[in-house]
This record gives sequence, structure tokens and C-alpha cells, in this order.
Amino acid sequence: MEFTTLDATTRGTGKRASRQARLQGQVPCVLYGHHVEPLTFQLDARYLYKLIRSHATPLVKIELEGKSWDCILKDIDFHPVHDNAIHADFQVLQAGEKITLAVPFRFDGTPAGQIEGGNTQFVLSEVEIKCLPKDIPSHLSVDISELNIGDSIHLGDLDFDNIEFQSSDSQTVVMIHAPRIVATAEELEEGEEGEEGAEGEEVAEGAE
Repeated sequence: MEFTTLDATTRGTGKRASRQARLQGQVPCVLYGHHVEPLTFQLDARYLYKLIRSHATPLVKIELEGKSWDCILKDIDFHPVHDNAIHADFQVLQAGEKITLAVPFRFDGTPAGQIEGGNTQFVLSEVEIKCLPKDIPSHLSVDISELNIGDSIHLGDLDFDNIEFQSSDSQTVVMIHAPRIVATAEELEEGEEGEEGAEGEEVAEGAE
């Protein structure tokens, strides 16, 4: 379990303070937990985007005025037009208290079926799990190298220690489709000629 340390700064409350923070390249945030009073602060947007693009479970150590909290990035809101981050929520992790969170999959290997011409479809890129903070993984590795055409992996096929999936065991994670057969222009022309020939033969037989 690896944490990314982020230095936070205090911020005022209200829409005006939040707007001013965004103009300065900061993202208004809130930190909360079952045993923690909600705390408002702001983070440099650049560090937040780097965290999002890491493709790993967003575990964060928030440091503010000499104090620190081990958290997870629970939610982030984006502007509907320019897609900039406008707010983020961080949940404090409590030792011995299970937490529900989304964890990304990492698929290892190239499926045998794909090598044979099949198409690999990744149905889930992440999955919601429940576990203790000490058991939070940065990602879930799934070996797909032995999948053949027509094979698939469901959540029920996977087993990770100390982790509970929050979706049905029947949920498909990845599958290998048979290759699509696309007729060439020459094959289409040959097919049309064959149909015309058959029609001509029927007419000739009728004339006799």
C-alpha cells in the first residue's frame, strides 16, 4: 500500500472562496471520516491530475499545518464544459474499519486467442471492493495470456486475499471474441456474378 503525499493549504468557505481558489490553479477539497471532523482545504490542480492519471488506487497522505491524514480520493467533480477538476472529496482511512472503494485492474500477458486473430474486449477497467485499509491494493493483476477465442473471465473466477467484490460473480471482466470475417470487393463481385448466372439458368429452363 503506497501513499502519495500532498501538501494542502487552508481555504475559505463559500462559492467566492472556491472560485478564487480555482483561478489560482487550486482545487477546493474536503476531508471527512467517521471519527474526523470535516476539513476544507485546497490542493494544487497539477498534483491532483497526476494522481488521477497514475492508473493506481488513489491513496493519499494529506499534510496540512503540521498534521497528516491517510486518505483515499473518494470522489472528484469536473466542470461540464472544459473538464477541469472543480472539487474533490477525500475519505480518511481508519485502521480496522473496512472501506468500499474502486480499484483498477491490470491485465497481464497477451491472450492466446488474440494471437490467433481474436478480439480482446476489456469489459471492466476497475471494480468496487470492500476491505481493510491495510489490505488495499494499488491494482488487481489478472493474467489473461491463456484465454482462447470464446473464453472469458468473470469476477467469480478471481480470488484475492482479504478482498470482497461488491458486484455479482457473473459480471464479465474480459472476453475474447472470434475474429470478424469481412468479405473483399472481389468476393462480393464473384458472389453477384454467381447469383446472376443462377437466375439466367432458371430463365433458360423456363423457356424450354
